[in-house]
This record gives sequence, C-alpha cells and structure tokens, in this order.
Amino acid sequence: MSVQWENIKFDQVAKPPVPMRLYEGAAKSKAPPLVLYLRGGAFLNEGRNEPERPIGKALAEAGAVVLEADYSSVSRNLFPQTMECAFMALHCLAGRRKQFGSAKSRIFVAGDEAGGNIAAGIALKARDQMPGELSGQILLSPMIDPMMATASFRKADKIGMGERWAEGWSHYLGSHCGFQHPYAAPCLCSRLSGVAPALVVTSEDDPLHDEAVAYAERLAASGVRVTQKIFPAGCGWTGIYKDGGGKWMDALCAEFTGFVGKLN
Repeated sequence: MSVQWENIKFDQVAKPPVPMRLYEGAAKSKAPPLVLYLRGGAFLNEGRNEPERPIGKALAEAGAVVLEADYSSVSRNLFPQTMECAFMALHCLAGRRKQFGSAKSRIFVAGDEAGGNIAAGIALKARDQMPGELSGQILLSPMIDPMMATASFRKADKIGMGERWAEGWSHYLGSHCGFQHPYAAPCLCSRLSGVAPALVVTSEDDPLHDEAVAYAERLAASGVRVTQKIFPAGCGWTGIYKDGGGKWMDALCAEFTGFVGKLN
C-alpha cells in the first residue's frame, strides 16, 4: 500500500496546494470508488506529522482508492477556510477521476469525528454547486452538533473528549457565529433533501451517538437514501478518536462495500 504525503497537482489554480496522502490496497479494480477522506482531530490537530489513519487503510483494502486531504495545515481548522479547502479537494478529484481510477469511478467523501462534520458539509455544498458529482457520503461518528447537549454526549468526559470537543468547536467557529451556517453545522440545516446517499456509523457507547443518529434520521426523513450502522457497546469503536482500530474494522469494510454496491 502506498501511503505518503505529497502535493498532488490536481488544479493549477489551487493555491496553496492541498497536501494529499494516497492509500491503495491490493484489491483495486478497474473502476474503483474514489474516496476523499477527511480525518478527525476535533478541529485542533494541525500539520502533517499525523500517523497513517486506520480508516483510510481499511477503505483502501476494501477496494477503494483513498486520498486523505490535509485540510488542517492549509486552513488552520477555521471556518469557512476549512470547508473551502476540503471542497476544493473534492472538486479537483471529481475532475481528475482518470488519474486515480477511471471515468466510471464514483466519487465519495468520508470523514470521522471533525472530519465527518466537514464531509457532511461538503455533501451539502456539492448538492448546491456540483449536482450529480458526489455518489455518497460516509459519516463516521460525525462531530456535527456544536450545542453538545445530547444525552449521549454526557459520556464524553469518560473517554477524555468533552473538553477537547468544546475547545475544538470554539476554535473552528471562532467569533463568526458559524454554527448558524448549514455548511458549518449540517445538523442545523433546514434543507437536507437532494444530498448524496449516506452511510452513517456510530456505536451504542459513543458520546456522538445521538447526534449521528439524529442526523441520519433527518436525512432519511428528507428523502435521502441512508444506511445506518450502530456497533454494540464495548466493541472498541470509540478508539477511532485516538486513531485506533478494533474488531469493528472488518465489519466497517463490509458496510462500505455493501453501501457502494447498492449504488451500482
């Protein structure tokens, strides 16, 4: 598997260039799904000194070509710069399908935790500005509700994430009251119809469980095709916040494969 950071030139007008890390597994097909992956980090991690992401590797081993965009070092995790940076990466990837797959390759956006928020926001923006280009969104415990007031969120301190998520939201939104913008906080968006089909994943003991499930339900109520996977408590899913894998990894790959297959 090839895993390295480099400034992949998609578009000559992209300034500054968005560093991308490429994950390719042995199961690559002639028209592999192309996944723009946005890592978590609570809107606080910056720079490229991050280890390989188990999610990126897993999706690649499931047959996708995964490009992880280093949105943090370019945007400093500030809205709207972060959204613009990630959307630029998606737009360029959609225009360069043949570079990594084929003209028939479908485009997906995936993200966990803070990256899941950005992925959901990108799906909304793609609906508005790139209709028909995005085939699906994979939201893995998306950090999607700046109010942080759900019942499940009370478990955040138990895994050492409550203060970090609060600090992250404050940093991301700054003084712009950005949570009122649908791209910044998709869970507060009043119009969800027409966005790409979604695979939403969480676990029963996940502090972000309630906001992930609520968003999935709202998407479905708006006519969006939604596949929802809730792992059982104790499976180790919350290790995703510390870049850990777990016994859920194979099941996640199966969910991704099934999700993509249903779209064909």
